[in-house]
Amino acid sequence: MLQHLITQDAGLRMIPTDRGKLTTAVGQLREDLRALPEGADPARVRVLTRWIGVGQMCLGHHEEALTFLRQSLDLAAASGNTRAVVATGLNLGDAHRYAGDMRTADALYRSALGTARSQHPDLVDFALQHTGKYLMERGDLVGAEAHLREALRLRIAKGDTELIGSTRAALSQVEQLIEQAAAPGADNAVPRQWSGRWTSWLQSNTTARAPDRWAEDFPAIRSAVRGLTVHQRVHPRHLRDQPFPVESITAMAQEAEEALTADGRLHNGKWNAAVGDAANRFAGRVDLAAVVAESTGLEVEQPHNGVYIAYLEEGQFLDFHVDEFGFGEANLILCLKHERPAAAPAVSTTVFIGADGYRACDLAAGECVVFDGAITPHGRTPLGAGERVVLISFGFRARDAAKRSAAHLPAAPRRVR
Repeated sequence: MLQHLITQDAGLRMIPTDRGKLTTAVGQLREDLRALPEGADPARVRVLTRWIGVGQMCLGHHEEALTFLRQSLDLAAASGNTRAVVATGLNLGDAHRYAGDMRTADALYRSALGTARSQHPDLVDFALQHTGKYLMERGDLVGAEAHLREALRLRIAKGDTELIGSTRAALSQVEQLIEQAAAPGADNAVPRQWSGRWTSWLQSNTTARAPDRWAEDFPAIRSAVRGLTVHQRVHPRHLRDQPFPVESITAMAQEAEEALTADGRLHNGKWNAAVGDAANRFAGRVDLAAVVAESTGLEVEQPHNGVYIAYLEEGQFLDFHVDEFGFGEANLILCLKHERPAAAPAVSTTVFIGADGYRACDLAAGECVVFDGAITPHGRTPLGAGERVVLISFGFRARDAAKRSAAHLPAAPRRVR
């Protein structure tokens, strides 16, 4: 309806090809809306309000865009037109993003993507495209790249050259940003180096491989770890009684096994695989941000990323480390499956180093642990014979405006050995 009057700027946001013509066209749509008789077809009202909202968004009239798009979305939901719910939800997410309301935009994008995956597979590429551009603006370049690459695969399968070109343009921009971020002197070079130095120091002075060494190791690292963990916003907590749907845990465990078999990659001693529909449905069904907030007191946004993790071979372990800053201020690791021989003398555990020593969490299926992965040294002890562990890890950003900077955190000490 207005597509011929809309293009994209260098930041991939929608703008007018000709501001005057778009303003006139939007004005005409508003006249058409006002001219509708009482009791007019709600579908016609929905279409007009949607395109008026999109036009106003492109013109920078944020409040009017939000008003019309919300009206259109409500009409789509009331009529049960879930295709329109997805499409208009993405438009409304864009409008909130353009207006600077990233929190509401995040919820709208997640909802639209979840509905598309579960009910309208042919719309998934559109939802991925919009969500990927949102993640790019938020600075989650890894998440943006993953969403856009999935969108590109789907669009290549569709064979629509215009859509393929749009996604390739967005992906190219994300890749350039990733290259810039990795360059020496980039803004994130300091936190990346900080995390790497702490991980190197931890692994030089203790190990998750040999728990029998912990009592011997800890006196030498106590002061440094205390100086680090005093900055935690989330202290490790083992949550055993969360009412997560059993069928969701089972579905994610199956999806994880399939993803690990098809596309798993070995990373830092563990197997990683991208999450899929089952994980997205779970995140849409369960308010994970509330789980973190209720258990830790830290208000967080809904998870901005997730990954399946598996330990499958005897002796496999994850040595102590701290995560890079980009994963967020809070992490939630949920156990999907933990197979172990009944008579095993010891089992593999998720383990943390805190101010007072080492803490091991033996996670069973459906149990989780929340912690601050960027500040808390953590790892996993070795698997025993016949043991297998499958997990999903989610990252969360704090809702408050406080920004954590590596410049204000203690530097890793020099090696003590």
